[in-house]
Amino acid sequence: LARYPLGSVLAGGNSGPYGDERADAAKWLRLVEEYRAASRKSGAGVPILVGVDAVHGHSNLPGATIFPHNIGLGAAHDPALIQRIGEVTAIEVAASGIDWTFAPTLAVPQDLRWGRSYEGYGADPALIASYAKAMTVGLQGPLIPGKPLAADRVAATAKHYLADGGTDGE
Repeated sequence: LARYPLGSVLAGGNSGPYGDERADAAKWLRLVEEYRAASRKSGAGVPILVGVDAVHGHSNLPGATIFPHNIGLGAAHDPALIQRIGEVTAIEVAASGIDWTFAPTLAVPQDLRWGRSYEGYGADPALIASYAKAMTVGLQGPLIPGKPLAADRVAATAKHYLADGGTDGE
């Protein structure tokens, strides 16, 4: 960060703190605090954002709650359940010092042969829209202009791309 004052870091697969893929929340928190301290020294002016892919729970953290994949949750037709899942995920992610997650996934799978169809809640855009709102509110809590997110909430990022999952035919 001293050489490249980045604005954010995504902790993806095989990037556990200090090379430890089974790191506990305390190690994650220590790593995030070290990133923030280094970013403040870099002259960037704002602390670095640290993100993690927590689509169905904080799967990078041993012992965290892991929820069913989105395709299974879509079958429940229960936006309130999705919001509660977002809340639990946010609490567990925030407890590890991370303040940003790459969720919800807004894929609209149209062909089950697509290799990532399990990442979508279903093929109905209306269902996905209601789930996206519920998950985002669960992760972030209610947004209040001029106020930061609560300490037990994290910033959400809708993903992946426009028409993700929109494969059709061969």
